[in-house]
Amino acid sequence: MALIKSVRGFTPKVGKDCFLADNAVLIGDTVIGDECSIWFGAILRGDVNSIRIGNRVNIQDGSVLHTLYEKSTIEIGDDVSIGHNVTIHGATIHDGALVGMGSVILDHAVVGEGAIVAAGSVVLSKTVIKPGELWGGTPAKFIKMVDPEQSKEINQKIAKNYLMYSKWYEEE
Repeated sequence: MALIKSVRGFTPKVGKDCFLADNAVLIGDTVIGDECSIWFGAILRGDVNSIRIGNRVNIQDGSVLHTLYEKSTIEIGDDVSIGHNVTIHGATIHDGALVGMGSVILDHAVVGEGAIVAAGSVVLSKTVIKPGELWGGTPAKFIKMVDPEQSKEINQKIAKNYLMYSKWYEEE
């Protein structure tokens, strides 16, 4: 069973039909929408500020979400995929975005709707990635625009797949 821990008077809230892996950790001021999946070893640490997650979001194995005390929050829209071992620290990720495996997104960065952050990228503080852009590298830089329909198809497919994967665990 996932560890769900209250701190400073805040208790995590989880929407309907969510999958929380046995060793996922949700702490404090963390609110998760419906049909989300929080995978093995993922930590959502809302102890120092708020974490807000939309619907149909998957946060994959080993990812860590945290904020700065009284300075930054995390806001993640709907249909977002956060790859394995991603660190998000006080950033905003808009609807339909994809953050590739091993990426780091720092405080006050913004990832636009349908944008893609390539695996292993480091998105520096206050960086703004516009809708439909592909960014990659260390530090992350603009690579190209992604066809909006192609981006939507890829990102929604991943989000739907993770919803399907989470249902497999209900059967066991």
